[in-house]
Amino acid sequence: MNPATALATVLVDELLCAGMTDAVLAPGSRSAPLALALYERSTHAADVRLHVRVDERSASFLALGLAKRSGRPVALVCTSGTATANFHPAVIEAHESRIPLIVLTADRPPELRDTGANQSIDQVRIYGSSTRWSFEVGVPEERPGMVAYWRSLVSRAWAAAQDPDPGPVHLNVAFREPLIPDGDTSWCEPLGGASGAPWTKVRSATPGSVLHVPPTRRGVLVVGDGAVNVKRYVAAASMAGWPVLAEPNGNARYGDHALSSHHFLLGVPEFVERHRPEVVVTLGKPGLSRPLMSLLRRAEQHIVVSPSLARWPDPVRSATQIAQDVEIPVVSGDDGWLRSWRAADLAARDGVDAVLDESDEVTEPRLARDLVAGLPGGSLLFTAASMPIRDLDQTMRPRRGIRILANRGASGIDGLVSSAMGAALAHAGRSYALLGDLSFLHDQNGLILGPHDERPDLAIVVVNNQGGGIFSLLPQSGIPGPFERVFGTPHQVDLSHIAAAHGLPYTLLESASDLPKAVAGQGLRIIEARTHRGDNAALHARMRRAAHAAVRAVLPD
Repeated sequence: MNPATALATVLVDELLCAGMTDAVLAPGSRSAPLALALYERSTHAADVRLHVRVDERSASFLALGLAKRSGRPVALVCTSGTATANFHPAVIEAHESRIPLIVLTADRPPELRDTGANQSIDQVRIYGSSTRWSFEVGVPEERPGMVAYWRSLVSRAWAAAQDPDPGPVHLNVAFREPLIPDGDTSWCEPLGGASGAPWTKVRSATPGSVLHVPPTRRGVLVVGDGAVNVKRYVAAASMAGWPVLAEPNGNARYGDHALSSHHFLLGVPEFVERHRPEVVVTLGKPGLSRPLMSLLRRAEQHIVVSPSLARWPDPVRSATQIAQDVEIPVVSGDDGWLRSWRAADLAARDGVDAVLDESDEVTEPRLARDLVAGLPGGSLLFTAASMPIRDLDQTMRPRRGIRILANRGASGIDGLVSSAMGAALAHAGRSYALLGDLSFLHDQNGLILGPHDERPDLAIVVVNNQGGGIFSLLPQSGIPGPFERVFGTPHQVDLSHIAAAHGLPYTLLESASDLPKAVAGQGLRIIEARTHRGDNAALHARMRRAAHAAVRAVLPD
């Protein structure tokens, strides 16, 4: 099957699974895959009414009337070029009168745009602020994972068109030729969905609406960045006997059910096979650990708790249900599920600690572990979004009484000194920051303060590994020729001179055990910890091997 036919088949099928009953088509060439898919379902399966109009403006207002009366989203399809512009008046009306529409505009692939190719205009976000959501679907490719992407995309579009504020949604769909079926029905993965059910069920946003999780001991609570109502859900998970897998900036890594080494546990295939959860409930946006992301794919049910029913975090496209409020029931009986997780977690943590404590050398993961463990109660820790937050994720033991923040929305390197200072000024307590050298240098202007500006009580700990340390842990490190120049990007900046230029106290951390003394003090100050990127990569590999061996040693035969 060619990619254009596969994409159109899946989009139409998932719209029908979501509840579409009507579709309106304005004919054209580039939209042929969608037109043929709709024709097939309207004539042979007879599960959608297809309405065809030769004029795009008439077609769009027909769809508007259908949706206005039925209260359900109606699909509206056209070809590329000015056909898309003729939908605009109806899209504006739908926006202003809160009418749900799913606008599917076919488009040329990127290589034909801005080339003078026929019927090619800029269609990306063509309707401006008049849509609830607008998305460039991308050119379809035959590779695993595309079906989950397409189906979850339709689920999100359907939800965005309806709740909590109905209106039009725009999906711009680029097709490469061939545009018609070629007789081949093979594809690299099954095109079908969840047996006629929506790929992702979205809980209605009615007042008091609560999704009740099926009672089970084999559940897991995952907490990522930006999570809300954390204490309530952690308490509920504890009552249900579930382990809590919390990223540091989820601020839920506390209590007896919180794990500290899930990154390593979930990297052991034998452990994963024996600990396949029936339900995973996710708060916030996780994304620090690939093994944790793999766990979400394997869950029988993956429930995402999200304040927005039109925009939710689901990076691996595995969510089966979305809800604003979830009730986790108390489950009595054997707690072997939790005991098994905790025993493996303790073994992995001890294995990692043994590696980190072999010497008093300053290393990045030990620095992260010891810094967060030694913070006074009520402290704030602001971390960089690359290696520092990952080192915390892999080494931080559960503890209460601190707040951890990171700019993980887009995970950028920019503005971290300023963000840390702003957070410190808003925090009623001691504040600390753990940054890499490049993120520190990138925003050293954040240290500039006028004579009348308030100075925060902030200790900035800078890990100086002479460049981009995270790249030494990625496949790029296997390209020795250009690695240092284009990935490692070493610099020759003396951080003590930066501190002196701003009149700030500066301390060089000479040994790991000197950390408490180095961060002591008040006011804005800089502590430098010098490490080596190559040694850091080797240390992480040793941590992983030690943790995996320790987990395997406690698994029953």
